[in-house]
Amino acid sequence: MRFCSSCSAAVVLHIPEGDTLPRFVCSTCHTIHYQNPKMIIGCIPEWKDKILLCRRAIAPRQGKWTVPAGFMENNETLAQAAARETLEEANARVEIGDLYAAYSLPHISQVYLLFRARLLDMDFSPGIESLEVKLFDEHEIPWDEMAFRVIHDPLKRYLEERRQGKISFYLSAIDQPSL
Repeated sequence: MRFCSSCSAAVVLHIPEGDTLPRFVCSTCHTIHYQNPKMIIGCIPEWKDKILLCRRAIAPRQGKWTVPAGFMENNETLAQAAARETLEEANARVEIGDLYAAYSLPHISQVYLLFRARLLDMDFSPGIESLEVKLFDEHEIPWDEMAFRVIHDPLKRYLEERRQGKISFYLSAIDQPSL
């Protein structure tokens, strides 16, 4: 950051009085510009025993598979964000269920929240960010073609728990990128 979004003056990176972390502070109006992690919200959409996945049409990881997920917008709830992302990426309508997993990714300052979801109908198609949208039986999921570890790992865990009949919330962190 180089300029203040309030008055356009130059900003300086330093630790404000009473704080413990460096922040961009306006040299003129003294506004402190906080930079906080981005929230990525998504869901695991199901139809019977199948999982809806989207093949990405955009970077990063273009051409790889993922569940519908994306950046949370201002003025929406977590459930609204998950439903909106599913509609945008898969043109699919879902009923958002329980929060299933929360992952911190401190190396890229993101937090991923994944909900369970139920497809309301079979009317889905690729959205602008998807090349393809498809329902997969568990044995058909293209594990080697998954876009992100933060989707791969909880989806694997979810399917294992579903087989065992005991699904529970999971909290974790991924410190290093992979996949």
